[in-house]
Amino acid sequence: MIRFDRRLRDALRRETHDILHGGPPTVELLRPVGPDLPSDERVFQVLDLCLQVGEVLLSSGEAAADTSATMTRLAGACGLATVDVDITFTSIVMCCRRGRLAAPVTSMRLVCYRTTDLTRLALVTRIVDQVIRGEMGVAAAEVALAQAARAPHPYPRWAATAGWAGLAAAVALLLGGGPETWLTAFVTTAIIDRLGRFLGRRGVASFFLQMIGGFVATACTIGLLAVGALPSETGPSLVIAASITVLLSGLSVMGAVQDAIAGHVVTAAGRAAEIGLLSAGLLTGVILGLKMGIWFGLFLDPAELVAADATRFGISTFAAAVAAAMFALACYAPLRSLGAAALAGGAGWAAYGALTQYADFGPVVATGLAAVLVGLGSELIRRRTTVHRQVIILAGIIPLLPGLTAYRGFYQLASSRPQYIADGLVTITLALAIALALAAGVTFGQFIVRPRPAPEVAEPDATRRGSPPPALEQ
Repeated sequence: MIRFDRRLRDALRRETHDILHGGPPTVELLRPVGPDLPSDERVFQVLDLCLQVGEVLLSSGEAAADTSATMTRLAGACGLATVDVDITFTSIVMCCRRGRLAAPVTSMRLVCYRTTDLTRLALVTRIVDQVIRGEMGVAAAEVALAQAARAPHPYPRWAATAGWAGLAAAVALLLGGGPETWLTAFVTTAIIDRLGRFLGRRGVASFFLQMIGGFVATACTIGLLAVGALPSETGPSLVIAASITVLLSGLSVMGAVQDAIAGHVVTAAGRAAEIGLLSAGLLTGVILGLKMGIWFGLFLDPAELVAADATRFGISTFAAAVAAAMFALACYAPLRSLGAAALAGGAGWAAYGALTQYADFGPVVATGLAAVLVGLGSELIRRRTTVHRQVIILAGIIPLLPGLTAYRGFYQLASSRPQYIADGLVTITLALAIALALAAGVTFGQFIVRPRPAPEVAEPDATRRGSPPPALEQ
């Protein structure tokens, strides 16, 4: 008892002292630079390596916050402890400050190409980790990075097309479609992918590619329905919903929300503008196709969700796992990571289905909670395996994308009735809320289990000014 009283008095005394006296700064604003300054040649070499890494990461689908953190860690491992990185959607600026005795060095690189290449992400991340661990020098890292950037995809382009088509077929099964719906979604999406690749090589803008994709998905479904190849009872609207899910998967909603939460507001605004433009193209294409169907007397009313039971729940979970694996395949993920992607997709959808079907949660809340589970899994799997975090995140949220909700909103907007148009705006807002809940949930899940940096111990000013920077690798 006496020992407890003594500890209590000591704790209260410390708290009282902290309240009445000022403490050290919360954030170190002026980072010191030691007297041993790196040479210009060394600074140029390290900055160029970091900028090349940032360009490959950003153009391959990495968020701006993660790209900036990777570049900073890489520069620190190479001896440049005081660097600043600024990413503004299409450009990367990096500055190395060398105290008052030497001028700062600033370099910039533009990012003009964006895609989702999970194999290239894994290769570049592995190179960075080797440099940070001291297993690879700067010169060797430059050679390895150049090889990784020029390396061919791990499998042929037709395999990626099959992945996109398989994703659409799995989503059609997930939404309750029959065999005719799966097959139609598979063929339609394969046509969209090949047509988009053909037009993309000829410089067609992404807005028009999205518009053409939405129109082709709707027109093909209407044509098959008109000739009787797709019976109306099979839910032809599910074919369009599956194709919309595939087209939505290419939007960087996840990266936009992650950048906004991390404080990269300029990059987040750029991504948001891009998402809005591409979504407008998709909306235009689908509405044009629906209008064409109305002219011919064909109406593709949005299908309702199938009734929930144990058998259907198992089928949907299996379809979600297949959809996630097919997305990873389409994005050139390493083949050994397809199993982890399927696990993430199945687990995320199972959590969503349990929350909506058995716990009466709404779609937005259930989607956000399921996304938290995906974010937790991405960090835990990354620690125990070599699978890149983006493989788990992007593949895990694919089954949760609001493809059917977006199609229902597009269909309502295509109607000439004012009430339907108002309902369509509400439905589109719901689809946007689901997408935001996905991104925010994944980010929060990563934050929960992400290791916290150890607090830095304040040192005397004289010691800090006299301490040299880390040894520079020659």
